[in-house]
Amino acid sequence: MASQALYKLPEDAVWFVTGSSSGIGLALAKLIASHPTHRLVATARDSSKLATEIAATTPERVHTVDLDVTSDKSIAAALDSAVSKFGRVDVLVNNAGYGLMGDAESALQPEDHAKARQVVETDFWGTATLSLHAVRVFRDENPKTGGPVGGVVLNVTSLGGFAGFPGSAFYHAAKFAVEGFTESVSKEVRPEWNVHFCLVEPGGTRTNFAGAGTMQWLSPHPAYAAADTPTRLLEGYVKNPDMQKTWTPAERVAMAMYQVVARAKEKALPSRLPLTAGAWQVIKADIAAVDKELEEVKELSFSVEVDNTNEAGTFLEKTFN
Repeated sequence: MASQALYKLPEDAVWFVTGSSSGIGLALAKLIASHPTHRLVATARDSSKLATEIAATTPERVHTVDLDVTSDKSIAAALDSAVSKFGRVDVLVNNAGYGLMGDAESALQPEDHAKARQVVETDFWGTATLSLHAVRVFRDENPKTGGPVGGVVLNVTSLGGFAGFPGSAFYHAAKFAVEGFTESVSKEVRPEWNVHFCLVEPGGTRTNFAGAGTMQWLSPHPAYAAADTPTRLLEGYVKNPDMQKTWTPAERVAMAMYQVVARAKEKALPSRLPLTAGAWQVIKADIAAVDKELEEVKELSFSVEVDNTNEAGTFLEKTFN
């Protein structure tokens, strides 16, 4: 359940965006850089590649930083650089990451096992570590320069952070982990810290996500070679240029991400923000399916109780939901 507290985005807000070199990250970085008063910390593994990609590279408002989200030292240095430049950070956008598709069983082979571990290291641990550093900065650093205490964390997961599909088991594992982590941490922070979290769940978005550099592939497993195997069907869809043309432009997703923060002064930030009609519809259908299944197993679920004395669920529901 999302916090009902409001958040007022400062006029001179500092946005820290990971993965700013392409896709949604680049679109959002351009949007923030074009704003007359907002400030931007744009990051990439090699920030020199950002100079020609971001529209309004005004030195006093745009700061580019090298960031490897798999390195704790790099994460700390990037945030320290942002605070040194602007005195604070108001919005962290955890967008950096990539996809991994293929047959999960292939990960039993050493090379593919390493790929599976690496996508979790990047997509989950990078996001988690940055989120925790952001809480620290929001609470401890922002007030030092007269800025408002608090801030917003937008953790970009995707539809794949809520619903699982064939051929992306380790990617889903990482994104599901981000969702669980974010739900938990959002309930740990104290109200007076003014820290807000939102999970952004884009559906099909027109980026180079399925292209070289942002999508990796596990080795084909012979047991799953048949053309009608679910993973082969989904791979065909993802690789189809005609299908990709129907996906939503990254600029529209970026604008919605900006708007959900900007309007938080009047309408509290949602815990989840599906972006695209398809993402919203799939999530709604998943919720309905889970609800139906819960009703079907209700009798068995309740049968393990001893005189209805187990109060764990009641305590958790009343205290934290």
